[in-house]
Amino acid sequence: MNHEVMPIYAQIAAELRENIHQGVYEVGGQLPTETKLAEQFAVNRHTIRQAIALLKNEGLLRVDRGRGTFVAAKTIRYAIGKRVRYNQTLKAQGWQARFQLLRTLEVTADIPVATGLEINYGEPVALIERLGLADEEPISVGTGYFPLKLFPDLLEPKNIDILREKQSISQFLQQVYGCDHIRRSTCVSARLVQPRDAQWLALGLNQPILLAESVNVDQMGNVIEYGVTRLRGDRMELFFENDLTK
Repeated sequence: MNHEVMPIYAQIAAELRENIHQGVYEVGGQLPTETKLAEQFAVNRHTIRQAIALLKNEGLLRVDRGRGTFVAAKTIRYAIGKRVRYNQTLKAQGWQARFQLLRTLEVTADIPVATGLEINYGEPVALIERLGLADEEPISVGTGYFPLKLFPDLLEPKNIDILREKQSISQFLQQVYGCDHIRRSTCVSARLVQPRDAQWLALGLNQPILLAESVNVDQMGNVIEYGVTRLRGDRMELFFENDLTK
C-alpha cells in the first residue's frame, strides 16, 4: 500500500510545532528569520513561508510585518454582556488582571463624546485612561469619559487614589457614588493601531486592533460613561452574551 508523503513544508511545520510545545520557542518569543530557517532546513524561503502560514492558521504563530514571526499567546475571551466584568473575566481564565492609570484630566466633550454621553457639545467631562494588563502583558487601552455635571469631584486626588486601589471602575462608582455600572450598548470594529496605542500595547504600527465603543448607564438609566477601548487583536476574543439581562 502506498502512503502519501507529507509535503516538506508540512514536515517543517510539524517540527516547529513540536519545538513550540516543548518550549524551545516560548510564548511571545521570536522565531529565527526566514533566511535562517531556510538554511536550517535546507529549503527555500517559499517553503518556510508555507510552513509558517500553516502554523499561523492554527493560531500558534503570529507574523508582525517588519518585526518578524512570534509564538502566539493564548487568546483571552471577553464576554460583552450587561455587566462590565473585565477583572472577573480574566481571573476566571487564570490571568492576573491589573490596570495602570495612564492619565486623568478634565476635557471638553467633542461631538463623539457628547453624542455618547447624551450631553451638549463642549460640556466638561472627566477623561480616565488606563492600560489593561494580563499577567503584566499589555492587552488593552481604555479611555472612559464621565460627565462632570454628574460627578463634579471625580478627578479629586482622593477619588483617583480609590480608583487605583479598587482597580475597577464599577467598584469605584459603587463605593464613591452608590452608582451601578451597566452596559447599555457596545459597538465593535477593527482598525490599525495608532502610534500612541502601539507603544502602550507593544505592537507594530501595522497591526490590527479591536475597537470597542460602549455606553454605560446607572441603575436609573442615566448615561454615566462613554468608553473607547482598544484591544490587541492577536490576544483578545470578544463574544456577545445572548441574555444581556444577567
